[in-house]
Amino acid sequence: MSNTSSVKPHLTREHSLGLLKHMIRVRRFEDKCAELYTQEKIRGFLHLYDGEEAISAGVIPVLEEKDRVVATYREHGHALMRGVPMGEVMAEMYGKAEGCSGGRGGSMHLFSRERNFYGGNAIVGGGLPLAVGLALADSMRAEDRITACFFGEGAVAEGEFHESLNLASLWGLPVLFICENNRYAMGTALERSEAETDIHRKAESYAIISEVVDGMDVVAAEAAARRAIHTIRETGKPYFLEFRTYRFRAHSMFDAQLYRDKAEVDLWKAKGPIVRFQTWLTENGIVHDNDISEIEEAVAGEINEAVAFAEAGTWEPVETLSRDVYASVRPVAPPKIEPSGETVEISYRDAIKAAIVDALERDARTFLMGEDVGQYGGCYAVSKGLYDRFGPQRIRDTPLSESGFTGAGIGAAVAGMRPIVEVMTVNFSLLALDQILNTAATFRHMSNGQFGVPVVIRMATGAGRQLAAQHSHSLEGWYAHIPGIRVLTPATLEDARGMLWTALEDPDPVLIFENVMLYNRTGQLATNAGPVDIDRAAIRREGRDVSLITYGGSLFKTLDAAEQLSGDGIDAEVIDLRTLRPLDMETVLASLAKTHRAVIVDEGWRSGSLAAEIGMQLAERGFFDLDAPLVRVCSEEVPIPYPAHLEQASIPQVGKIVAAVKAMFGKA
Repeated sequence: MSNTSSVKPHLTREHSLGLLKHMIRVRRFEDKCAELYTQEKIRGFLHLYDGEEAISAGVIPVLEEKDRVVATYREHGHALMRGVPMGEVMAEMYGKAEGCSGGRGGSMHLFSRERNFYGGNAIVGGGLPLAVGLALADSMRAEDRITACFFGEGAVAEGEFHESLNLASLWGLPVLFICENNRYAMGTALERSEAETDIHRKAESYAIISEVVDGMDVVAAEAAARRAIHTIRETGKPYFLEFRTYRFRAHSMFDAQLYRDKAEVDLWKAKGPIVRFQTWLTENGIVHDNDISEIEEAVAGEINEAVAFAEAGTWEPVETLSRDVYASVRPVAPPKIEPSGETVEISYRDAIKAAIVDALERDARTFLMGEDVGQYGGCYAVSKGLYDRFGPQRIRDTPLSESGFTGAGIGAAVAGMRPIVEVMTVNFSLLALDQILNTAATFRHMSNGQFGVPVVIRMATGAGRQLAAQHSHSLEGWYAHIPGIRVLTPATLEDARGMLWTALEDPDPVLIFENVMLYNRTGQLATNAGPVDIDRAAIRREGRDVSLITYGGSLFKTLDAAEQLSGDGIDAEVIDLRTLRPLDMETVLASLAKTHRAVIVDEGWRSGSLAAEIGMQLAERGFFDLDAPLVRVCSEEVPIPYPAHLEQASIPQVGKIVAAVKAMFGKA
């Protein structure tokens, strides 16, 4: 890395040759990639950086090794400038196991933990919240690091752009935002997509220092980077650079470029960063033709070696396909603690609060963040009083920006913190689905195990409070569809108190769904209650005639139904799934082998429900244990209505469960 002590570049001959070589190296590498693409050695999307090399060449060498880099999907230049070996980058483009992401990421997802390179992101603007979270972790630990985040001008139309800039400014985080404004978001010109085309002014509206920089001038790029990085190190606050540049090639290799004419491209090529800098250097006698020839020869040799490395690489065996979906090593399940004779009357709400308090006291890396979790005390009063006890750094109120703050929590987790992110309701979580699905759930697998995301995301779920359709759904079954995350549904006081402890020790993202109808439920909890196993279902009631399989808010309805059924001579076993992903089907199958009948109670909608998944697994794996058709009791196929009688009619109730079981036994 270059000396960063000076705010101004020193254009010695050596440094000038270095800048020129950086740009030529990126350009020639991508020229070769384009050639290999036409030969079908590289597939998928291929977004080339031609014309924009001055930005990565000017900015990244000014960063220190400890600093972090978050890139966009056009990130070959960023990876090469960050020091990811060219052979590993090329092998990744081929999809070979020797690639920097093990061949799992391809062109748009280059990762290197060793070089603090946190990957490209194929979701436009998707890396912005991650960068904010990485910087948040560094800020909270008072570590002198900067996170540089690259993105194109198309990202400024995304909500995550605005949410991320607001959070970075609000919390004073050391993020260097780098907008590579190449004038076209795929095929849409900036003037046709933005009412305000001076992008740096958007940053100014969030009280962030911003500059406009000639992105075709490598010296101007380095000078701006030095100013920005110096300022961030001095203040700890964000800085925004808008580089005005141009891509000479298509958006991707699939792009026919019908949206711009050749004359426009030729005009920009004439002032391209390489020809511009090289001409200036030769005219001023700083470099000579033989210097350029030596650079070209050295780069050609490196590219040939990179191609040979990729060609000789191996394909990942199909047998390891599922490796790194979850961490290979997880904490040992906590021992089962026999309840002490001493108990305390406590609500489900306060059991969760006790778990949060315990986590905050036990681990300095843990903090709670979300909308109104601080001074307000949480929408459901779970965190009431914690703000005064732990302060605003660890009980962190966020703006109404689910994607932004959830992504920030994910980034902080990647950087080694243990955040608890609270999303007010499950319906609101859909605003953060991009970050949960496209980042948290994929990061470990896509990076070939280089990065894990040990974040815990809590949210309220379920109906029963007359909150109507946009606050009342049970979508945990949707999330249980996603590999790479764990989905927990604590129903008992013991689980409300103990699941968070275990979840925070998990190396992978964990989602905890708290049914709203349980918050006020009270009971006796042992004073020595502690962590609980989050991998196993639990038998809440032993029985011999039928297995009732459920979770969360439906558990106690199902237990009540089982008691009613006992009066009719039907002895029901009740299984609390507890964890929806991964499902503990062994416990369920063992119960079916005993009872030979199964009813699944699920507050999700019937179509495409978790109940359907469980039923299918029972049919696949336990068919010969069945003495009757499988039955499920689910929510009606309607948005949850507001009137109490309709709301109650739309979700599983004791009567529906009892009726379903009786029908199975011919007692309807």
